[in-house]
Amino acid sequence: MKRCTAILFSFLLALVFATDNHAAAATDGNELPDMRIKVQVYTGYKRFVDEYGDNVVMTYIRNVYVFPPMVFKNKKEEEFYWRTVRDVRKTLPYAKLAYRTLCETYEYIQTIPDKKQREAHLKRLEHDIFEKYKPVIKKMTKGQGKMMLKLINRETNQSSYNIVKAFLGSFRAGFWQTFGRFFGMNMKVDFRPQSNHEDAIIERVAILIEQGAL
Repeated sequence: MKRCTAILFSFLLALVFATDNHAAAATDGNELPDMRIKVQVYTGYKRFVDEYGDNVVMTYIRNVYVFPPMVFKNKKEEEFYWRTVRDVRKTLPYAKLAYRTLCETYEYIQTIPDKKQREAHLKRLEHDIFEKYKPVIKKMTKGQGKMMLKLINRETNQSSYNIVKAFLGSFRAGFWQTFGRFFGMNMKVDFRPQSNHEDAIIERVAILIEQGAL
């Protein structure tokens, strides 16, 4: 199982790094209430002189989300929450790395005029990523593999299936979807924190980890 998960997700990481299609995430009408409270905090500043000759300091701020304390209905909910914390901590850095490298790679390949050279570059990139991250991904559990799919969707705003489809076409995307489903992985998985309770928990945990609060 771990070997198959490693093959699939090493492949997905390589593909994520090689395309920039951003499809809007779908939502349905049953939206959950947004329990986040926005707080503004300082993140940096710059100084400049205005048109009157006065020195001015401009401060840049970012949003910080404050959540109400978790209340668990039973032991099962508590175990799910802390398992989610563990899995998001493990996989979120790789989902973010995927998005950053995706953008950088797209910008770079736009400077390569020859199609064959672009394909050669992407093939080398895929090989390098596979070799670099396969040992890490082999240590992921099946649940962490599923979490990776969710978080890739969160970061890129599209499913892993759409990423593969955009890069390799419908046939190959269908092949990898079938391969993944055989081992319990669904590349078409959505991420809908506004309407799905488990996704809302994942979003909460991801935000708190990003803020250094968890």
